[in-house]
Amino acid sequence: MRLLQRLFGAPDRGTAPQLYDAVVALGRMPHWYEEGAVPDTIDGRFDMIAAVLSIVMLRLEGDPQGVPQSTALAECFIQDMDGQLREIGIGDVVVGKHLGRMMGMLGGRLGAYRDGLAAGSIRDALVRNVYRGAPPADAALAHVERELLALREKLAAAPIAVLVAGELPA
Repeated sequence: MRLLQRLFGAPDRGTAPQLYDAVVALGRMPHWYEEGAVPDTIDGRFDMIAAVLSIVMLRLEGDPQGVPQSTALAECFIQDMDGQLREIGIGDVVVGKHLGRMMGMLGGRLGAYRDGLAAGSIRDALVRNVYRGAPPADAALAHVERELLALREKLAAAPIAVLVAGELPA
């Protein structure tokens, strides 16, 4: 894969890398880890970025114009996770296995948040996926839920063209 990228260049993902960078920046905001009591660890940061990414991807998937951007965003996630794994010392032999597991985790989160949103609450999905089954204080859980739902509302109110242009609404 890396040899092909060197020979032919990186695939053109349009504006998805900018949108992915915005998702990562939002997922790294201190309030998640302070008020939200998300563990400030590699796993906790992965979980928070995956939560934000899931909410964004669900919005994109809800509009035919957003589906290609959602696919490109998932590709950015894979590329980022590949780099992160290699940076922490995971070797070529097992990187693919780890990436497959991470993609499965993202897919599971997408389903959990989709189901939770349809049922009217993402609390159970947050406890399972952000807090890994160990619920925090109610105020912390309420903070993360409130902020993710506010993000969902901002995304719903924004024209799909904003997201396709690689931006998160302010």
